[in-house]
Amino acid sequence: MAEPQAATTPPPPARLLPVAVLLWLAGVYLRIPVLVAPPLAPFIGDELALTQALTGALTTLPILMLAIGSMPGSLAIARIGPRNTLALAMVIMVIGSAGRGLMPDTLTLMIASAVMGIGVSMMQPSLPALLPRWLEPHHLALGSAIYMNGMLMGEFIGAGITLPVLMPLLDNSWRATLLAWSLPGLLIAAALFLPKRDRAKPLRKVAWLPDWHNPLTLKIGLLLGLSGSLFFGLNAYMGNLLQHQGQFDKLPDALFWYNLAQVFASLIMLKMARYWVGRRGVIATLASISLLGAIGAVMLTRFLAMAGLSTGLVELVTSMDMTVAWALLALVLVYLVLGMFLDPLGVMLLTLPVFLPVFHALNMDLIWIGVLVVKLIEVGLLTPPVGMNVYVVKSVVGDQVALGTVFKGLLWFLLCEALLLLLLSSFPQLALWLPNLVS
Repeated sequence: MAEPQAATTPPPPARLLPVAVLLWLAGVYLRIPVLVAPPLAPFIGDELALTQALTGALTTLPILMLAIGSMPGSLAIARIGPRNTLALAMVIMVIGSAGRGLMPDTLTLMIASAVMGIGVSMMQPSLPALLPRWLEPHHLALGSAIYMNGMLMGEFIGAGITLPVLMPLLDNSWRATLLAWSLPGLLIAAALFLPKRDRAKPLRKVAWLPDWHNPLTLKIGLLLGLSGSLFFGLNAYMGNLLQHQGQFDKLPDALFWYNLAQVFASLIMLKMARYWVGRRGVIATLASISLLGAIGAVMLTRFLAMAGLSTGLVELVTSMDMTVAWALLALVLVYLVLGMFLDPLGVMLLTLPVFLPVFHALNMDLIWIGVLVVKLIEVGLLTPPVGMNVYVVKSVVGDQVALGTVFKGLLWFLLCEALLLLLLSSFPQLALWLPNLVS
């Protein structure tokens, strides 16, 4: 009797750290192959004489393939398991992504993009299906946050640092850049087989088709469609939008700042995973902010250009002989005031189109400014009356601690943030040392 009982006992859970690293790396490669296209699209379009629609399709076509490849991915999960499916999908993704760097004409380039999209679409359902096989139930929310953090960081890495960091190291070759981003995915696919299969397989047969009678299916589909079209659409056509506005030279900066916002979101999600997962109010709020942000990205810059505000500010700065110190003081004051009432994305959308021309006129390093903006955003998340992190803490502790007590406890953190801002403003080398080392 002891032998059958031992055979049904699941092995002990896998160690969390190596599993977390693999989940994060797999999440990164859910987005890097897709989001490397927007910064490289102008170079690809020039060499292959692509139209604006085909240039945008380098990003949107793989996203459209999510609707085609997701169900074959679910079928593969049901037949061969989530780990094998994820490894297979990563190999397909690498073949398509690296193939884009080798294709000689438009047709084969689009075919390779579609193949890559199928690989990404099969990876997408494999990661959440893999979590219960590798993690204990109380670690599932953390595991979800880890691979989602990887996805968001992959968005920033692919779109934000391709032009300023990787491409110059490869003689400005878009083909070599695609290969350099793609091939490490094979190492991650092989590493997926290092953790032992630690938890028992599902006892019942797993359904791989969506339940079309469940209203939740349509709601989730609409939500994912909204978020995907907003984010990837803006990334795909950012170059066309800026070219239409006569600001195409700002494409690297625009992609950097737009995708840097994902880093803030990923860090917040990593911290608040157990409290936010499954909350409708959080989803509705963030979806509304994203929609308003997309409208602002399209309309606000055009409005400022028509009003002549940015040009007027640059002329004012030049006539006043404004120094860098005064510009930094203005930035800090504006962010402190707006941070008390607005969310981080709203603050950046309102301020960066106004301040960036001033920073350019004063020849200020934008990476240094970016670090300062991150710190100011963190301060805005703590300051009353609308310090988002304060209310998150209050929702966790409930009635045990008064809201005023939470705000009082943040004073030490605000003092530390003020000291860091003073140091970063006085000694830019603290913020620029690592980027300069990389470049």
